[in-house]
Amino acid sequence: MKRDETTFQAWDESFPSVAGVTHRLVDIGGLRLHVAELGQGEPLVLLHGWPQHWGMWRLALPQFAERFRVVCPDLRGFGWSDAPRTGYEKEQLTSDLLALFDALGLERVRLMGHDWGGWVGFLLCLRQPERVQQFVALNIPHPWQRLDWPLLSAMWRFWYQWLIASPILGRWLLQHQPGFVRSVILRRSLVRKQAFSNEELTQYATQLQQPARSRASVQLYRSFLLREFVPLISGRYRSAKLRVPTLVLYGTRDIFVSARLLRGAQAEPGALTVELAPQSGHFIVQECPELVLERARAFFARERSAGGVG
Repeated sequence: MKRDETTFQAWDESFPSVAGVTHRLVDIGGLRLHVAELGQGEPLVLLHGWPQHWGMWRLALPQFAERFRVVCPDLRGFGWSDAPRTGYEKEQLTSDLLALFDALGLERVRLMGHDWGGWVGFLLCLRQPERVQQFVALNIPHPWQRLDWPLLSAMWRFWYQWLIASPILGRWLLQHQPGFVRSVILRRSLVRKQAFSNEELTQYATQLQQPARSRASVQLYRSFLLREFVPLISGRYRSAKLRVPTLVLYGTRDIFVSARLLRGAQAEPGALTVELAPQSGHFIVQECPELVLERARAFFARERSAGGVG
């Protein structure tokens, strides 16, 4: 696919710096997704969550690239991808990803995702399991949630989602109060407070001040809370079982998404392994980079996950 050189020249200074990484915009039916790539070999796709972008993987990228062709896309609305007004339902983000695989010629991949990137990863594994060889999910629950006490007792943690999704207030917070992202969301959630540099905190908050990207964040959460949550807890995915070998690595000191929501996963025997990390909060890639790298490398080295839910 062609790369828009003018756009990239304008953005070069704002890209997180990772030696050897190439950048391009890939057109998938009129939507341009930014993709950062490094390495050769079998493809490994890394998916970011909110409020981050591909740069969340910058420290892990060179390590994974020793073995894999690492592909780090920005989801629609984030990073340097297009930010249309609509299309933030998570099934649409999954369709975006599949279209990107087709555009890049990726028939089958290993996949790793954090937060909403992990959610999209689960949906992809359920929709087209033949496209995913192995999957690592980081601090995101599975899609087989049901309305029970573990969910009800954890819902107060979603307060920030309602703030972001709310009319007027959500966009105002993101555009005019960068401290909301810097301190309330990112720094406050950390067990190891220096896991993010001041430059990283500023970069994530500044990007979401752009009108189109603040609108994208609002739509991401509004679509989930108003259109996706009720079908989810009513059993939207309950007829599907996870067949892709999957590792869930979860920082249990997550102040946003409780580890209680890991109960009730529907997976074929031997398909799912869960490891809890009590030393980390939500942003486990930044807080425990060595742990994430070690566990992912070991998991990808196996043909199939042999463990059960732990």
